[in-house]
Amino acid sequence: MPTETHLKILKQIASNPHISQRQLAEELGVSVGKVNYCVKALIDKGWVKAGNFQRSSNKWSYLYLLTPKGIEEKARLTASFLQRKIAEHEQITKEIEQLKRDR
Repeated sequence: MPTETHLKILKQIASNPHISQRQLAEELGVSVGKVNYCVKALIDKGWVKAGNFQRSSNKWSYLYLLTPKGIEEKARLTASFLQRKIAEHEQITKEIEQLKRDR
């Protein structure tokens, strides 16, 4: 099941295909192990394609690309995330209004 971390990784890869897993971990505030696990899951789902640079002196350097399916999923996950956050905002707004009335 896709998580908020998956969405954040998809967004980061879309904006910077040369990003390293260490950089992803720092940006997201999670461990490199979690990023590695999530990136592998995204690759297995066919949402991300990874390839290393043949001519690079750093053989650990990868280029991550969103596949067409990955682009679709990023859009779907973004819409779902936005709906959840709007619902949370509306609920919090109601609670605040109730607390104001209860004073």
